[in-house]
Amino acid sequence: MNNLPVRKHSRLKGYDYSQNGAYFITFCVKDMHEMLGQITVGCSILDAPYIELSEYGKALMEVIEFLTNRKSEIDIVNYVIMPNHVHLIVVINGLHNGASGMPHPTNAVIPKFISSIKRFTNKKAGFSLWQRSYHDHIIRNREEYLRIWKYIDENPSLWSDDIYFVNS
Repeated sequence: MNNLPVRKHSRLKGYDYSQNGAYFITFCVKDMHEMLGQITVGCSILDAPYIELSEYGKALMEVIEFLTNRKSEIDIVNYVIMPNHVHLIVVINGLHNGASGMPHPTNAVIPKFISSIKRFTNKKAGFSLWQRSYHDHIIRNREEYLRIWKYIDENPSLWSDDIYFVNS
């Protein structure tokens, strides 16, 4: 009788979201349209594939760089803009207590940060580029951090095998 989907809890049980930490974040273009650029391969066999950004991809890069340089408690330490999504490693340092003396929970900081990126790029584009939600993952240790860093760096080379690849 109850055919509703079972909702997966997006928060890690037992994790203190008021602490600083590193997060792997992915968000996608609405309907997976490849609007941020295209993967290009250089002329030499040694050239690695790279993303050639569209005007929307360049606007996204400008916004990421602007927000990174402006907000001292949030640092994007690595990112890649792909044709229809973006991956970021975000490190939150030095969260300050609010007016009530309670720490700002990172599960409130991350959504605001992603919302800012989406809002500014939508404004530059003149329409809504983004899917409604995003995926975040708490980076739990050094090995995971290094694995995710490598994944981000190699993502353009692995585009045709990417889960977000749409053979258009």
